[in-house]
Amino acid sequence: MENLDLKQMSTMVDIIAEEKGLPKETVLNVIEQAIAAAWRKDNGDRDMNVRAVLNTKTGEAEVFVAREVIEDDLAYNPSTEIPLKEAKSIKKDAKLGDTIEETFKVTSFGRVAAGTAKQVVIQRLREAENDAVLSAYESKIGSIVTGTVSRVEPRLVRIDLGRATGIMPKSEQIDGEYYNVGSRIKVYVKSIERGDRGTDLILSRGSAEFIECLFRQEVPELENNTVEIKGIARESGRRTKIAVTSTVPGVDPVGTFVGGRGIRVQAVMNEIGEKEKIDIITWSDNASEYIREALSPAEIIKVDIDGKKAKVFVSPEQQSIAIGKQGQNVRLASKLTGYDIDIELNKPTTKKKKQNVEDSLLSAIEEVGEDEAES
Repeated sequence: MENLDLKQMSTMVDIIAEEKGLPKETVLNVIEQAIAAAWRKDNGDRDMNVRAVLNTKTGEAEVFVAREVIEDDLAYNPSTEIPLKEAKSIKKDAKLGDTIEETFKVTSFGRVAAGTAKQVVIQRLREAENDAVLSAYESKIGSIVTGTVSRVEPRLVRIDLGRATGIMPKSEQIDGEYYNVGSRIKVYVKSIERGDRGTDLILSRGSAEFIECLFRQEVPELENNTVEIKGIARESGRRTKIAVTSTVPGVDPVGTFVGGRGIRVQAVMNEIGEKEKIDIITWSDNASEYIREALSPAEIIKVDIDGKKAKVFVSPEQQSIAIGKQGQNVRLASKLTGYDIDIELNKPTTKKKKQNVEDSLLSAIEEVGEDEAES
């Protein structure tokens, strides 16, 4: 077999599996895929449905070519289809729609096919090794790890985590944050995505979950459930609102998260950057109170709730504060509370003014009456 020794590859299965830290079945499957690819290169075309089986004891291999049985006298693709009459010559009880497999002994490969097999082995082993490493990070999903920036690209940043490399897409980065190759940063392990192009470990610094994990590192009371995080709304690099509550009477949830002299919240801000402000508010199961808190620091006069919509009335001087720069405050409050919030000016009622006029007229009439009585 030219440039491709199957017997040698058979004996190497256990060695490769141990060296790469992969299951023996995975390595064997990779080699069988390579044999199938090489046989297809020499004996057929890329449309063929070919599988290979390698006997690791004898070093012999067979390939199986599968084709679907179709009606006679029809135009067909010989790579994937076989007429019924021909199929019956291979399998007597063959019928339309069956899959017929033909077996071929692997004897030799040409130079090009052998090269193809070697490329497949190298590529598939690398992919399998990468998948195995990334699978080890599945237990770390939902936690923070520290890595080193290895490469900065226009649409993503690659982070070296030691055994694996993760990617941080643009949508998961902190807006306005710059990443320098070689710098060490904390990242949130968001997910593992498996696709046609391989497996990716998705990392994040711009998500709300990253903020929650940072606070969990700074607020030990979260672990014993003395305080809880009820919701987080974030626009990374600009502002975050976080709603907290206490399960123990007498414990101030906001003060717990802020920490003495603000040390806890400052530690989080040091990690995400001073440009991003953090509002910590008290959660309430009363929707009106919760909305008032969410719109802080604005002072609210009245909240009218209709379903999941809320009309919030403020004085003219508080309107811009409630809305926030470019609508950010009301937008985050809506996201945090789950209500569609409209900010409206509180207009004095004309009825009250009318009543004041009537009272003044009555007082004037009474005064005139008193003066006439005295005279």
